[in-house]
Amino acid sequence: MTLSAFLGQALRMTRRDWRGGELRLLAAAVVLAVASISSVGFFVDRLHQGLQGDAARYLGGDAVVEADRPIDAQWEQQAQQLGLHSARALSFPSMAMSAADAGASTLVAVKAVSPGYPLRGAVQIEDAAGPRSVEGGPPPGSVWVDSALLNALNLRVGDVLVLGKARPRIGAVLTNEPDRATQILGFAPRVLLAEADLPGTGLVQPASRINYRWMVAGAADAVKALVRSLQPRLQRGQRLETLDDGRPELQRTLGRADHFLGLVALLSALIAAVAINSGARRFAARRLDSCALMRCLGLPQARITGLFAVELLLVGLAASLSGVVAGYALHGVLLQALASLLPSHLPAPGALPALQGLLLGLVLLLGFALPPLEQLRRVAPLRVMRRDVGDPPAATLLAYGAAAAALAVLLVWVAGDLRLGAIVGAGFAACIGVFALAAWGLLRALRAARSRVGSLPLPWRLALAALQRRPGARIAQLVALALGLMALLLLAIVRTDLVDQWRNQAPAGAPNRFIINIEPDQAQALHAQLQQAGIADATLEPMIRGRLVEIDGRRVQASDYEDERSRALVEREFNLSYSAAAPPHNRIVQGAWFAPDAPELSIEEGIAQRLHIALGQRLRFDVGGQLIEARVGSVRKVNWDSMRVNFFVIMAPVLLRDAPQTLVTSFYLAPAQAGLIPQLVRAFPNITVIDIEQVLGQLRATLGQIVVAAQFLFAFALAAGVLVLYAALAASQDERLREAALLRALGASRQQLAGAQRGEMLLAGGLAGLLAAGGAVAVAAALARFVFDFTFVPHPWVLLAGVLAGVAAAWLGSWPGMRQVLASAPMRRLREA
Repeated sequence: MTLSAFLGQALRMTRRDWRGGELRLLAAAVVLAVASISSVGFFVDRLHQGLQGDAARYLGGDAVVEADRPIDAQWEQQAQQLGLHSARALSFPSMAMSAADAGASTLVAVKAVSPGYPLRGAVQIEDAAGPRSVEGGPPPGSVWVDSALLNALNLRVGDVLVLGKARPRIGAVLTNEPDRATQILGFAPRVLLAEADLPGTGLVQPASRINYRWMVAGAADAVKALVRSLQPRLQRGQRLETLDDGRPELQRTLGRADHFLGLVALLSALIAAVAINSGARRFAARRLDSCALMRCLGLPQARITGLFAVELLLVGLAASLSGVVAGYALHGVLLQALASLLPSHLPAPGALPALQGLLLGLVLLLGFALPPLEQLRRVAPLRVMRRDVGDPPAATLLAYGAAAAALAVLLVWVAGDLRLGAIVGAGFAACIGVFALAAWGLLRALRAARSRVGSLPLPWRLALAALQRRPGARIAQLVALALGLMALLLLAIVRTDLVDQWRNQAPAGAPNRFIINIEPDQAQALHAQLQQAGIADATLEPMIRGRLVEIDGRRVQASDYEDERSRALVEREFNLSYSAAAPPHNRIVQGAWFAPDAPELSIEEGIAQRLHIALGQRLRFDVGGQLIEARVGSVRKVNWDSMRVNFFVIMAPVLLRDAPQTLVTSFYLAPAQAGLIPQLVRAFPNITVIDIEQVLGQLRATLGQIVVAAQFLFAFALAAGVLVLYAALAASQDERLREAALLRALGASRQQLAGAQRGEMLLAGGLAGLLAAGGAVAVAAALARFVFDFTFVPHPWVLLAGVLAGVAAAWLGSWPGMRQVLASAPMRRLREA
């Protein structure tokens, strides 16, 4: 056979099989998987290109040192000696008021900048002259503010703003600043002022939380020399960012979203592999007779394999290209859902996501469809005359292992993260193994039950017998059905339980206002004003900033811990406190509360576990340059959802009473008492009032955007799960049709036949649903632990929903075939078989 004749026959076979319907199922699974993967790929590619291309503009310089303490003056002198320009920015939260309306106040993010800011990029403002870009910050005596602040306080450009003890005039609306954190990190409206005006506000106190940023820019060699010099001199609480880092805070935030979205996309691809394999097994079963005829006509085995390989290649290329086009069109949905978290301008995506999508589609189709089709080349020619000749064995586990290995490598490449790809692939493989073993055990249990119970009605005996025939094929069907149902149940759990629990975890009547930066000499007057307003449960707690430096004499270093959260904890300063009595809303789980004059402390249970701190160990903290050592006398269980003031570490008063400190309190403020806040701000200009309801609202809005993006990808997993359900049930449909026709010919009534099929689907669907519920609960628990970070409590409805969903899916999938059997003559069905 010439090459042109070979390709012509392959094309004819492709057209014929496409009209038959089986190839459409395979193509749909490939399109879904490729669209899911490529949509995330295009989104991430554009995001990373945008971050890397605009790194200098986002940083505000060529290199930036971010710290929780003022920058060493010697560093600035060194930068000047190297010929570099430098600028400073100080950021902290505070309260702002309208000078015209004493009752209007809001939380703002104050940012004071030195001359020369920004070193890279430009500040964009809008004033009477219209929108424009300017170099430098506002002039002394003037501030630039976000439009949200004007709306909140009913102000206009030119009005006076009350900021602590200062009353600057609003000079312009701030529309963009180069190093502005995204909304997920900064909820309050920005107030930009000159660094020279900061002392006049009186907002900076000894224990105030201030973020310091020092930016440098200049010749590349000089910047590199400075970076090399500063890196070994960085202390805890200091971080050096360069152009190579892009925009770290945005990358960390969106990195988690990337992984979460990528996880769902990978899940869709893996489920699609199951659908492809199930559909290919039915496709192969229906082609056995035609392949036997081709063998009789002298067609070699290798030619048969080549024809089907070309057929799958043509379908795979067409489906993969369609999936890439769909992914490119649909990645705009992700951009729209996360628009407020992204840079305003993103470059066009590269070709790599399209290449990954094409390769994924081909690996999925050829890797998981060719093994079932391999049995076609070994079909006996005698099958043309004798239908009792058995089917040749399907491909060995070696073929599936090679396909799974190729897919695993591709998934790791697509995910861009070895750990993520390995966890997803290994978890999926583990579910297949567990489901197969459980299905085998359940079928053995049903066989034992069938032998012991002989008084069952005939339909149920027939149903049990049907489940025992061809156990290998039945286990494959149950596993595929369970995987599809597991995906659907997981969607339901994540959407209705995990996300809702996170959003609604704050109890009704919990404190909704926090006041921080209270000076000790203001405590009595402020507490009295709260009491007069009817707020009796507001207790003022001391708050001291300190850094953990030693555990039992051993220096604490971030490199001692593997997970990111533990490293972040030891890198930053703690909010410490002291108290003679244990907080009433905390529970002692180990040890006992200390005496007021004992050099002991109490530590929160979670941080003790994370930092491997045990009862009796000695901790040393650096508090304002003074080293304070205390023994761990108790471990507390803290209910963070109470929204009350809580601390990781509480020491005995004798240790911290004389340390530099501010006070903090929380309380519930009814809507009718909203006028109290402006009164407090006027009386105590340095305090910061945080409206938790507003912050939680912003958090919920941000989470809502991520949830929308995740649900968009969940739709791919949902569609892939539906394909798995259809393919798993359709794979055995022809066999069930022949068996039902034979039973009709042997005298079984329509009612008995219908009852037998209903019983079979009830048992098969129930078993698959039971397995799916267990797998979904396990995965949901892992998401709650490692993604949503709260305790997952399984609900009984998941198990019931899994069984009911399995029964419903099996029933709906088998109903069309059962209707065909009941509506046609048995002899006609047997002749067609």
